[in-house]
Amino acid sequence: MADKRKENEAGSSNDLRADVLRVLGVLKVATADQIQRLSSPHLTYRHTTKPTRAKQKEARTASHRAAATDLRRHGLAVDGGRTRGGEETRLLTKDGLAAAVIDLDREPEEMGGMPKSAGRSGASHPMTVNETVIALIRPKPNLDLVAGEPAEAVTAAQAAVDAPDGLATLTSYATEVALPVKGTWKNPAIGSVRADITLTAPEDGVPLLFIEADNCTEPATLIAAKFDKYARFFKRAEKDTDGIEKPMWRTRWSVPVPEPYEHVHPPVLLVFHQVGKRSARSQMQKVGDLTRAHWQGEWHREGGYHSYDDRIPIVATTLELLREHGPAGRAFWRFGRTERQPLLDAVGNPRRDADLARRRQAVREQRRRRAEQETAEREARRPVCADCGRKFTDDRWAAAEVRDWDQPRESHPRLCEDCQSRAVAAQQQIEADERKREERHRRLEEQEAEQAVQKSGGGWLARFRS
Repeated sequence: MADKRKENEAGSSNDLRADVLRVLGVLKVATADQIQRLSSPHLTYRHTTKPTRAKQKEARTASHRAAATDLRRHGLAVDGGRTRGGEETRLLTKDGLAAAVIDLDREPEEMGGMPKSAGRSGASHPMTVNETVIALIRPKPNLDLVAGEPAEAVTAAQAAVDAPDGLATLTSYATEVALPVKGTWKNPAIGSVRADITLTAPEDGVPLLFIEADNCTEPATLIAAKFDKYARFFKRAEKDTDGIEKPMWRTRWSVPVPEPYEHVHPPVLLVFHQVGKRSARSQMQKVGDLTRAHWQGEWHREGGYHSYDDRIPIVATTLELLREHGPAGRAFWRFGRTERQPLLDAVGNPRRDADLARRRQAVREQRRRRAEQETAEREARRPVCADCGRKFTDDRWAAAEVRDWDQPRESHPRLCEDCQSRAVAAQQQIEADERKREERHRRLEEQEAEQAVQKSGGGWLARFRS
């Protein structure tokens, strides 16, 4: 035990250090509070008897702060400065990232880069990125680990468990992922864009989502310019390992093949956090106006929906709305639409999906009616047994219509199986009776011939014996 304490002087466990590695492997830089909320959400509802919120926070983050300290002693983590609120941040060293690769079961190329403001004073942008990930995941506490806490804490934990689920788990996310307009994944050319967050959660209906976090400090023109780079990246094509040329992003992420008449680019979610002086609502509107050429669809009058061929679905929300409603809530505004929607509806095209569903249903109904008609016509042609009047079974019908010279002909093609069996049995009985009759006749003839021989030749033979 003493040796173990010497190795990990802060007293952290392997599980706690693994928590820190996984979180920092994805987020790159984070506070102990963020690490705890992602990896051990039940601790949020402990230590509620401490006199102040600061004391409560210190208590619930103590174990992960100790784990980060032990990782630092092993050269796997370093201090990353402090946030504007005074919280200490941590980030991984090169060796720490290599260790995180193992814990996350990822390839090094999938880890993404370091945040552009990591190590700067405040690290406000990485903190917003982290809070966006937490708000999307909505980690739920294990109620068994909250048992024995005050009633208020247990009630709050139960409310978190009962709230709508978030999207995926930490391992479905990556941060600072380069999207090269030129160059390679490892060495993107100047002018490429880095996605703040990528989410791959096909099990939750989100095969691929790019996320940009903004603190309302940049002008809308700079945010809009990112979508020019996104568009260039989405249109870039290269040959995959199968030798077929396809969009470059499809060589890295597995996304269902689109409808043949519409190739929509992966969606991009903008999350605005009201930190700077610019209004989040105003930023949304301005970015929407400036990026219209990238997202505006064409009205499909017959189907009653917009077609977004070669367009980018751009969706916006605020961190406040995301925290309040979660991905399943009506917190997301799709550029070009008038009302907020749940995330899956916002990034999708429900009207088009409904029209396609109607079309598919119409095709299925047409095929069903055609099948019924063909079945009725076939039934009208089905042979009827000439003896009992029953319809032939499919097997009997097929056997009766055999025309292959290699196959034996049916003896009674106009009879059903049962009647044929009886007819064959009767015929076999007749043939058996005929064979018996012939056998009796043959034996009688042999007896008569023998008697004739005895009468004609028996006296002559007797004379010689005397």
